[in-house]
Amino acid sequence: MLSTEHIHLIKATVPLLETGGEALTRHFYQVMFRDYPQVLPLFNQANQGSGHQQRALANAVLMYARNIERLEALGPLVGQIVNKHVSLQILPEHYPIVGSCLLRAIREVLGEEVATDAIIDAWAAAYGQLADLLIAAEESVYAANAEAPGGWRGARDFRVVRKERESEEITSFYLAPADGEPLLAFQPGQYIGLSVPFEEGEQRRNYSLSSRGDSGHYRISVKREAGGKVSGYLHDQVQVGDTLQVFPPAGDFVLRDSDRPLALITAGVGITPALAMLEQAKESGRPIHFIHCARHGGVHAFRDWIETESEANPNLTHRFCYSEPREGDQADAEGFISAELLASWLPQGRDLDAYFLGPQPFMAAVRRHLLALGVPQAQCHYEFFGPAQALEA
Repeated sequence: MLSTEHIHLIKATVPLLETGGEALTRHFYQVMFRDYPQVLPLFNQANQGSGHQQRALANAVLMYARNIERLEALGPLVGQIVNKHVSLQILPEHYPIVGSCLLRAIREVLGEEVATDAIIDAWAAAYGQLADLLIAAEESVYAANAEAPGGWRGARDFRVVRKERESEEITSFYLAPADGEPLLAFQPGQYIGLSVPFEEGEQRRNYSLSSRGDSGHYRISVKREAGGKVSGYLHDQVQVGDTLQVFPPAGDFVLRDSDRPLALITAGVGITPALAMLEQAKESGRPIHFIHCARHGGVHAFRDWIETESEANPNLTHRFCYSEPREGDQADAEGFISAELLASWLPQGRDLDAYFLGPQPFMAAVRRHLLALGVPQAQCHYEFFGPAQALEA
């Protein structure tokens, strides 16, 4: 239980976390991976190499410390963490490992003169409070998934029933339950977790569901990442008839009920959750503006499908922007997305709902442009696991 003294000591560490949070989280991961290699499958090592994971954790720890007296101020952060954990099957037994390594990193990075026994005790109490909160929230999701029609807990075998190349970089995999039993429903925008076996041990990854899944299967559309171990395996090794272990759908970046015009703005493989959102939204009759950015036509996935949907649905309009067009490419604009392009492609009235997803610089630009054009901030929706400041800067 957190005492008043604990809270005082936690808040006193905020300036240290503001200046040295990433150094602390880098050391934390080094300690944990060295001493507890069994947790390695739960972490994408590409994110470790880029520093993305360290920055995201540093931001989460800082936000928790700043709001230790009023956790409701954390807003969507807790829900994002819970959904990410559920998709990777984080379990109660993982929390003591994280806690012990975090306290050790605090002591070793800050030094004993700063990280006194009292500071360590305060952070132990704070971590215990957070762990209890997350464990309870995650268990409620695990239980709900298991009890829902077509639901399950843990890993379930799915068979690849179709594999389709969507572009030079993206391939779709259609996954159906190997047991032939019903499929758990999901909300467009959510993702599933995969457990992929390798000789040195499994790797777990999240992939957005790229269609509504009303036909007894899930569809994921995977971009081949340069040097990507799991994406390369899926593209090169997995074939129709193979079996993959799948964790239930999770995620809170979902299409909300509304009758306002809808803008779906994506770049690269960020298009995948927007496809499922589009399938759901087109039945509502609300105006839909689908804007997609790609380097060139060769890597532009699902173009034909979007154009076919536009022809069949008068409420749907689409625009494409290529930053590095090849000879013969046809797009509505070239270069990078700008406020001027969005102003000309979106409704003149800015009372709309915008959902955007893609690389971090793209999302930062889109967010900035939408706000400058007068789209209300509460109606700008995106999914981003890194520090919020990276998009707000």
